[in-house]
Amino acid sequence: MNLAASARKPSWRRPRVQPRLFGAVFGAFILLVPWLAQAEPAFARLYKQQYGYPPSCNACHKDGGGTPVNEYGKQFKDAGMKLASFDAIAALDADADGALNADEASAKSNPGSPNSTPDDKGDWLDTASLIPREVQDLFPKVRAYLPKDALLTEADIARARELGAELSQQDENTIYIPLVERRPVGTAIIFPASFKGKAFFLLLATDRKLVVTTVESLNTAHVAEAKEHPAFAGFKGVSLDQLPTAKGDDLTAAITRAVKKAGTLIYVRLKNA
Repeated sequence: MNLAASARKPSWRRPRVQPRLFGAVFGAFILLVPWLAQAEPAFARLYKQQYGYPPSCNACHKDGGGTPVNEYGKQFKDAGMKLASFDAIAALDADADGALNADEASAKSNPGSPNSTPDDKGDWLDTASLIPREVQDLFPKVRAYLPKDALLTEADIARARELGAELSQQDENTIYIPLVERRPVGTAIIFPASFKGKAFFLLLATDRKLVVTTVESLNTAHVAEAKEHPAFAGFKGVSLDQLPTAKGDDLTAAITRAVKKAGTLIYVRLKNA
């Protein structure tokens, strides 16, 4: 894969990350509620379609990724979690700061936080808020990132199937690409897994050659036994196109299946980029 060449393409924005402000997860939207797997990353994509720019996940979290959903997130969920939901909640004031949801979003202030208003937007859209704290911790010397939306084409889905992974649009996500001197030094992705109907969340990182360097738990509140699972160590050093296929229905299989899908997503979206 020519990841370095991909990062130099002018269509890719190269944001510079300032010192960490807070660890909001963009695209992953790690919510401690069951509808995450269906909502991610639909909320961000629909929000951008509605208002013309991508939000940080502080739009629907109380304090960034991994924290409880805020009132705006609840309103969006209750309105059906679709594009029309934004119109349905437009005239509400989720954060009770005196500005209507639609007015705040249109002004690029945060409709989910009373600390962000059309007159004082705050830093909720700063680049650092778009890079999860957990991802930044994996690349401590990196100060610039490229968040790349991984939206799947039919060709991507077919290629993933050839590699043994069944992907669909529900698996679309955000790939975080750390940059040093404007060159990629790896990738990272935060993604959901499911075991016995309960969601938990994992973090996968690779080097610049798309070889796994880390798989670890991120949020296992609903599946506590996944927190320090021995299966994580087995993925290290494996190329994304060689990840094992899950067998069975135990927790190891659930982790393997989720890692296979997330790793294949990165591979098919970046391999020929």
